[in-house]
Amino acid sequence: MTSTTKISKGFQTVVPSEIRKKFDVGPGDVLEWKSTKNGAKIRFRKKVTIDDIFGMVDGPETDAVELKRKAQRGEKI
Repeated sequence: MTSTTKISKGFQTVVPSEIRKKFDVGPGDVLEWKSTKNGAKIRFRKKVTIDDIFGMVDGPETDAVELKRKAQRGEKI
């Protein structure tokens, strides 16, 4: 599937509806951009809620910032 969008003067663009539906992308989700040899790779990261991370903490780690980063990346804590 190929979709195209245009970048506005404010450097904004729209995620095409078929892509949003296929990957369940919505408000609050994050797009991660990675530069590659042939262009760019885009990855969708879902917004993490407290319900998503409830029960993930299973160790002695107490650094709240690092715990949050791991939770945002979907890593087991």
